[in-house]
Amino acid sequence: MPESSDRTPLPRHFFDRPVLEVAPDLLGRTLVRQTEDGTIELRLTEVEAYAGEADPGSHAYRGRTARNGVMFGPPGHAYVYFTYGMWHCLNLVCGPEGTASGVLLRAGEIVVGNELARKRRISARNDKELAKGPARLATALDIDRALDGTDVCAGPDAPLSILTGRPVSSDQVRHGPRTGVGGEGGTHPWRYWIEGDPTVSPYRPHAPRRRST
Repeated sequence: MPESSDRTPLPRHFFDRPVLEVAPDLLGRTLVRQTEDGTIELRLTEVEAYAGEADPGSHAYRGRTARNGVMFGPPGHAYVYFTYGMWHCLNLVCGPEGTASGVLLRAGEIVVGNELARKRRISARNDKELAKGPARLATALDIDRALDGTDVCAGPDAPLSILTGRPVSSDQVRHGPRTGVGGEGGTHPWRYWIEGDPTVSPYRPHAPRRRST
């Protein structure tokens, strides 16, 4: 059984720090999703940092919009976006209010509620693939735009919360370029993952879209 300290919710001041401090510190933490069908818990193994209006790779780079408004709010809230007309992705807002920094949750290991996750991820070949990638993570945990703005520091009864879990030591953490980010922001080594963990998604460089002729 996990130690009681592992079940302590992360306080808001954990997220009220520079995003490059928060991102690697999220590895090993426990993301809890409360659904109508039951609880799913995930151990975070891969994340990416985005530094708001100072970061060309961020949704907030060109300022505030209806889509990204949550990012400009207080830390410790969920920013959920819809992409490619098919998938949702989950981010956690970091830093002082107004800075629009956030951490994309890219992958993790389902540790509670595997059967619930499998119902939503029927194409997964095994449990290691249930949340291997940001869209898969959101699908496995039944996350969509309805959860945009959720306070993850509100307590264990909230739809989404983050527990202390078992953070990993710095010698287990690796970092490199963010997946699929091109242009000026493509060189930032702001993707963090736990070395050797089988749930970490494969790195893919940015591939420019080809215009149809």
